Amino acid sequence: MTTEDVSMYTMAPTHMSAHSDIPASLGFVAAAVAAVFFGSNFVPVKRFETGDGMFFQWVMCTAVWLTGLVVAAVRDFPKFYPLAMAGGLMWCTGNTMTVLIIKTVGLGQGILIWGSVNLLSGWVSGRFGLFGIEPEVPDNVLLNYIGMTLCLFSAFIYLFLNTETQSRVDGNGTSDCDNYNSPLLPETVTSVNHSVVTVTGDETFIDKLSAVHKRIIGSSASVIAGILYGLNFTPVIYIQDNYPNYPSQHGLDYVFSHFSGIFAASTFYFFLYCIYMRNKPRVYPKAVLPAMLSGVMWGIGQAAWFIANAALSEPVSFPIITTVPGIIGALWGIYFREIRGKRNILVMLGAFAITISGAITTAMSKVN
Repeated sequence: MTTEDVSMYTMAPTHMSAHSDIPASLGFVAAAVAAVFFGSNFVPVKRFETGDGMFFQWVMCTAVWLTGLVVAAVRDFPKFYPLAMAGGLMWCTGNTMTVLIIKTVGLGQGILIWGSVNLLSGWVSGRFGLFGIEPEVPDNVLLNYIGMTLCLFSAFIYLFLNTETQSRVDGNGTSDCDNYNSPLLPETVTSVNHSVVTVTGDETFIDKLSAVHKRIIGSSASVIAGILYGLNFTPVIYIQDNYPNYPSQHGLDYVFSHFSGIFAASTFYFFLYCIYMRNKPRVYPKAVLPAMLSGVMWGIGQAAWFIANAALSEPVSFPIITTVPGIIGALWGIYFREIRGKRNILVMLGAFAITISGAITTAMSKVN
């Protein structure tokens, strides 16, 4: 294989269109890489306190930006596309809403709403060409519809899993229970959109709201977050579809711009947080290195998603990459003994079967 051949596979366009030469096989490999890293990227911070999550997010997003810088260096520092930053801004904004969502409508309903909306918005925008992008029609439309429906249904099944994540971590980062019973994220939950949130015991204005107001605010925030997650690739695709003769058609050329949007938004939100906290933000030094490792893993997964979009198109990549990480996360839950008991195992196996069936069916919709 020549250098030119290697370049063809590593410099794939984000949007699967007529000018894309990237093979579907590489797209499925990239989707698998994205699923593994998205399902595992919070494992490094398993036994470290993350407080209210704002400091953790800022450090993680810094590592995401550094990962994007490495990708840019590999690509010989391509042109910077400011519009692509909007996708990173959308993702980061959605990510900051997860604390509000968990404290208003709870983990189960929150994941159900934002996870489903994420899958639907990403799939619909690519399939029908919303917001100025070209529609992507799978090779087998019926199989794609069936696969997407199965993947969406699998999100409901995971809600019936009961996990044991009530242990706490002291100031030294040591869990009050053994290594296997401690949660992947102390006092935190990981969403199907690869977000991290921390629910603390401090009373805020949210705790003073009525049940009705909490439901309205939480549900609305969940929908908004899901839309932002699902559309975070749209700015890049818009650039490629509307300016075919000017910008790069190589998806990895947009990673640094996209990740710069994440870092800029995260820094801005952390700045506002510091003002809100009267210059006394909750900082956890022991979480810095794990948070950076988590960010690198997320950045690799997101870069792989760019490649998967190129080879498979959003209608194929979204159902796979938004649901398969749930399997990876559940397997980590078994390893750390968060998921136990016959009932939980049966529920999990059922969810696995539906998710895998949906992923395979969606993949088959790409086969000519």
